[in-house]
Amino acid sequence: MTERVVDEASRRRRRPTKHGQILTHRLIVETALRMLREHGAAGLTARRLGLALGADASAVYRYFRGMDDLVLAIADELYGHAMAGWAATGDWRGDLRDLGLRIHHAYLAHPQAAVLTASRVTGRPNEVAGDETILGILRGAGFPDGDAVRIYHAFIDQSLAFAILDAATLALPKAAREADEEVWHDTYARLPAATHPNIAATAPLLVARMNDSAYPTALDMLLSSASAQLSG
Repeated sequence: MTERVVDEASRRRRRPTKHGQILTHRLIVETALRMLREHGAAGLTARRLGLALGADASAVYRYFRGMDDLVLAIADELYGHAMAGWAATGDWRGDLRDLGLRIHHAYLAHPQAAVLTASRVTGRPNEVAGDETILGILRGAGFPDGDAVRIYHAFIDQSLAFAILDAATLALPKAAREADEEVWHDTYARLPAATHPNIAATAPLLVARMNDSAYPTALDMLLSSASAQLSG
């Protein structure tokens, strides 16, 4: 049975860890992000987290109801990274493009954490603030509420789906990732036109593009469709 989660002020009165740090919600989340980066999802356990913090594993449960609660906090932290310092310009399409790229970039900066968290819905402050912002941009641009929600749904799912896809590639062992990248050059670029005329005709373009993320292109296509609808 875990201990009940206590308020922040009560936590701060507790003695420092073996590393001389006072445990906080943020310190635990940041340490968990580092552990995910270094060891992957399998390496993130309460015992290992406690060792990394210089505290007993049970101390983690004073801040989080369980490890899944910590995962949701990590997800919200990544969303906060995406929104940090962002300011609207008044150009709805440019603002949404910037936000989409920020979300994608924030998750790819922590690929192991992205694979673990990007499919989750947290309902926490950073996520809620981001969703409020995106819906506000769309409604402010003149989209009716039904269309605003539909476009928001496609926008956020697209950004997170590409985040998972691209993060999973970055999370591969280096040798496996490099081997996958070479397939376009070593296999596709060598297919003969007699049997694969379309691949052969576009092989140089495939080699040049296919190891980069398609997210910016997909995002532009989504925004172009929304823009055409608004103009119509």
